[in-house]
Amino acid sequence: MTELHYLDAATALRLFRARELSPVELLDAVIARTEAVNGQINALTETLFEEALPAARQAAAKYARGRDLTPLLGLPVAAKEKHGIKGLTLSQGLVARKGELAQADHPVIDRIRRAGGIIHMRTTTPEYSCATVTHSPLWGVTRNPWNQRFSPGGSSGGSGAALAAGLTPLATASDIAGSTRLPASFTGTVGYKAPYGRIPGLAPLSADHYRGDGPMARTVADTALLANVMSGRHPGDHTSLAGGPGLSCPPAADATSAVSGMRIALCIRLGNYPVAADIEANTRAVASALRAAGAVVEEIELPWTTADISATMFTHFGYLLGPAMDDDTADAPELLAAYTRRFMADARKAAEENRFVDGIRAETRLQAELAAAMAGFDALICPTSAIAALDADGMYLDGIEAGEVHLEHYWQGHMTAPFNIANRCPVLAVPSGLADCGIPTGVQIVGHPFDDATVFAVGAAVEAVRPWAARRPELLLMSHS
Repeated sequence: MTELHYLDAATALRLFRARELSPVELLDAVIARTEAVNGQINALTETLFEEALPAARQAAAKYARGRDLTPLLGLPVAAKEKHGIKGLTLSQGLVARKGELAQADHPVIDRIRRAGGIIHMRTTTPEYSCATVTHSPLWGVTRNPWNQRFSPGGSSGGSGAALAAGLTPLATASDIAGSTRLPASFTGTVGYKAPYGRIPGLAPLSADHYRGDGPMARTVADTALLANVMSGRHPGDHTSLAGGPGLSCPPAADATSAVSGMRIALCIRLGNYPVAADIEANTRAVASALRAAGAVVEEIELPWTTADISATMFTHFGYLLGPAMDDDTADAPELLAAYTRRFMADARKAAEENRFVDGIRAETRLQAELAAAMAGFDALICPTSAIAALDADGMYLDGIEAGEVHLEHYWQGHMTAPFNIANRCPVLAVPSGLADCGIPTGVQIVGHPFDDATVFAVGAAVEAVRPWAARRPELLLMSHS
């Protein structure tokens, strides 16, 4: 195995159990890879190698005894910095919070550790995870391993970049408007936005029905592996659901048979999103591949507009996340990044213009329109982002150009927020191809409420017919060589 640092988690577990690979060997490989290339992409807030190596040796001893073989035993896992680890920093990218320590493990950290995962690094985010690019005054700019001019997306951009660069087989992420799915799309990785309540969160914003924590990986099977570990009721989150999705992915040879006969809706624009031609072509190629696998794919339309989605989303933020950020930054607002101040101002303005009940009415209307569009279908596929790339250093305070269309808010260039508004729907983001600019594009696979198994079945089929797990960012590989 000449690229041990790119080994997928499922294969690593099989080799661990067969005593053909040691967790120490895998950890050594990702440490060496990190030291070689992270300087080019800046995906990490800190490394935990000194603590991880003894844990890897303990995992190797358990495999030698053949006992206590927990689901993630010996696997390296990168943790998004906002997922607090007791005794370590919890700054969320804020200069004013530098040095503050987490008082307890976040529920997903607790789950990973109990399953034997080894948290060996922590990944960057924008401030408060409130941007779709990943840079902050505290940590600097995180860059896309496929092309360092561009961002890996946000807010889980450090996790996406670390996965694409071979620094880890598994990573944690979160998603309140696309923060898992966008980095997956821009980095050629896989991200899962679970239905609300499936994966426990941290109070008080665990009560926000837009948000959710979840897994990222390089393969659909690895994403399912981590999702199963993260899921289930947790005493720290009263909204969390009992049990888990029980996800499993068939071997690649059998993956396509699972979608044979499925009815899948294809929606290119979700209304009027200005989808770039290369993204549309890649999305249609995914649809064609699913048809070839035996699925019935029919194109549909939705009556949505980017302005309506944006207004609904920011009304919601204006009554929850925005005020929470206002409270938390009242002592030093001048230290915030410009994009954070813009987010807070937009949220505040939306709350001034709309009552909370107005937002709820808009949300339930959008949810009803999605349910009607998906009636008679098993799942829906659409692009993850209408625009192919974001500049790594970009602020986008004046909006963004999408082809010949100027969007007033750059978030209107992304197609993820509708499924936070409809947040009981599971969504799996998988790669769809390469954009003309040379970085990956992705599609979202949207399921009916709490039907996680179907989106993973469709995702596994897409991966089987359009394999991406073996693709590598050539720029990093050339730099590394």
